[in-house]
Amino acid sequence: MIEGLLQPSHLLLILLAALLVFGPKKLPELGKGLAQGIRSFREGIKLTDPSVAPEIDEKN
Repeated sequence: MIEGLLQPSHLLLILLAALLVFGPKKLPELGKGLAQGIRSFREGIKLTDPSVAPEIDEKN
C-alpha cells in the first residue's frame, strides 16, 4: 500500500497542490520553516542523552 506512494507523478501532484494552496511566494518560507523545525528536533533528540544534557540545578 505504501510502496507506490512516493512515485514521481505523485510527488508532482503534491507539489502542484501546495503551489495552488500557498502560492509561489509562500513556498520558500514554508520550506525554510520546515527545515528549521527539523534541525531543532534533531538537536532536541541529541540533548536527551544524559551524558550530553547539561545538569540542572534543582534548587527552588
